[in-house]
Amino acid sequence: MTLPVLTAHAERARAALPAAVHEFMASGAGDEVTLAESAAAWSSFRLLPRVLRDVGVVDLTTELLGDAFASPVGIAPAGYAGLVRDEAEVAVADGARRSGSLYVVSTRASRPLEEVAAAVGGPWWFQVYMMRDRGLTRGLVERAVAAGARALVLTGDTPVVGIKRRVGAARIDIPDDSFLVNLARHLSPGDALAPRAAAEQDPTATLDAIGWLRELSVLPVLVKGVLRPDDAAACLDAGAAGVVVSNHGGRQLDRSLPAALALAGVVDAAAGRGPVLVDGGVRSGLDALVALALGAQGVLVGRPVVWGLAADGADGVAAALAAVRDDLAHVMALAGASTPADLDRSLVVPPPGSR
Repeated sequence: MTLPVLTAHAERARAALPAAVHEFMASGAGDEVTLAESAAAWSSFRLLPRVLRDVGVVDLTTELLGDAFASPVGIAPAGYAGLVRDEAEVAVADGARRSGSLYVVSTRASRPLEEVAAAVGGPWWFQVYMMRDRGLTRGLVERAVAAGARALVLTGDTPVVGIKRRVGAARIDIPDDSFLVNLARHLSPGDALAPRAAAEQDPTATLDAIGWLRELSVLPVLVKGVLRPDDAAACLDAGAAGVVVSNHGGRQLDRSLPAALALAGVVDAAAGRGPVLVDGGVRSGLDALVALALGAQGVLVGRPVVWGLAADGADGVAAALAAVRDDLAHVMALAGASTPADLDRSLVVPPPGSR
């Protein structure tokens, strides 16, 4: 069940945002089967708590790729936050800073990367699309590295953008000042007449993109959008430092498996070769507990942060993260775990018929 503060934020966001913006942010692809199932899938697991364990202090400190965060609950990349609030990703970054949370900043950010990085004031990761014009991707990655990004998160599940039937398009009509805020300076002369086409995702991108990004930046590269165990293994074989289990918030291929049901198989395939994170439908500390017990090292939330931003700016983002974090600490104590390391698969009973 969604935490009350997250529900309140969602209701306030619906009232505050223009209808077209709200529908775009809330929508999923196709018939929205995956969108509906993503949150419900976490609730299908049952728990086997341990008793008589010392849980007087619950410490959520989490290390990811050498950096320490206050909890395993971080922020998934979400583009065009400027449609939601003028402060856009700067406010999201401020909320991340207050919470000590990982922020994965979107390629489609509405504010300059340098401003967002300064507002984070700590470790952050940069989400990458392989664009038709590789020069755009190169320019953004180089700027992210210079601004202090600690890892790159290559989105692999978006060769083309999924159609959202609820809004009748792949995406809302994004004003040029939002679409090009980080891209304009990297456009080559040949792109001048068709910058949006140059900035679209490259449907010919392959696993070779992982090595290209590693050579370009020397940063660890994680691949986001992985649902298949064999894809996880292939990404790691190609040089990825880790993977993010995700169905893109139900916004790409409809009827894709919920991340909750794909997670265990990907963790097994990764076999400890790199961190596995997960996003999609996490709305409470109980959801996060299940994810961590199944083997995720980090849990990312997307729409709850967007709705928090719409409701209260940076305060709303911080409140959303705090709600999930505090609920996680509470349910971990009830489960007999004082740190995320105490969570393992013996604590969860998967739903019947799951893989």
